[in-house]
Amino acid sequence: MREAIRSIFNELWSEDHAEPPPILQDDTILLETGVDSMAFAVFVARLDEELGFDPFTIATEAVYPRTFGEFVSFYEKYAPKP
Repeated sequence: MREAIRSIFNELWSEDHAEPPPILQDDTILLETGVDSMAFAVFVARLDEELGFDPFTIATEAVYPRTFGEFVSFYEKYAPKP
């Protein structure tokens, strides 16, 4: 899951930036990556397309992951079980 999320982030980053994407570690603050709210919405939509689910619509309570690690954990929590 982590690598799929990182890969999609890097793809989207490369579409809009000439410089390399930021290195996403578990403690990377999402607001400090240089991604604005519109790009983040596109990122979540692309994840939904690629992964087949959107945990933000599944969760019964509002969740606002602050770090990349929290974001990945949130996706892992709501990932469809095989």
